[in-house]
Amino acid sequence: MNNCILMAEIVQAPQLRYTADNQTPIAEFVVKFPGLREGDSSGQIKVVGWGNLAQDIQERYQAGDRVLLEGRLGMNTLERPEGFKEKRAEMTVSRVSPINDLQSVPIADGTPIAEGRFAGGQGAVPASAPSAAASAASATPAAASAPAADFDDIPF
Repeated sequence: MNNCILMAEIVQAPQLRYTADNQTPIAEFVVKFPGLREGDSSGQIKVVGWGNLAQDIQERYQAGDRVLLEGRLGMNTLERPEGFKEKRAEMTVSRVSPINDLQSVPIADGTPIAEGRFAGGQGAVPASAPSAAASAASATPAAASAPAADFDDIPF
């Protein structure tokens, strides 16, 4: 299965266009996301939405918005004027959710990106729910006081 979830910031405002044959709406925009390792530059990818979702994207989102994107990745081959072909990744989005800025954490290039809950959809965390880090921190002392398992004499 090809399914991807990406937290990113919209760099280029969504542009709405229509197919020539049946006038299906298509929204195209560019997003950036942090690099995989510390010191890596942020990456960019073109995102495409179709149909009613395309119209919703064009109406609700603009450059600078932080979003959670769910969709599938694909590769497009482009003919360059220099005479060679170039492959570029593109995401066809099936769901877009805005991210609420509850806690801002800087990403690799210094731009703050939200961490925490996102508006709409499944997986929204209520404000009163404890964080996973707090739960893990409170469980650590109990785990430390438990006797360590002795694996020296393993019977076969």
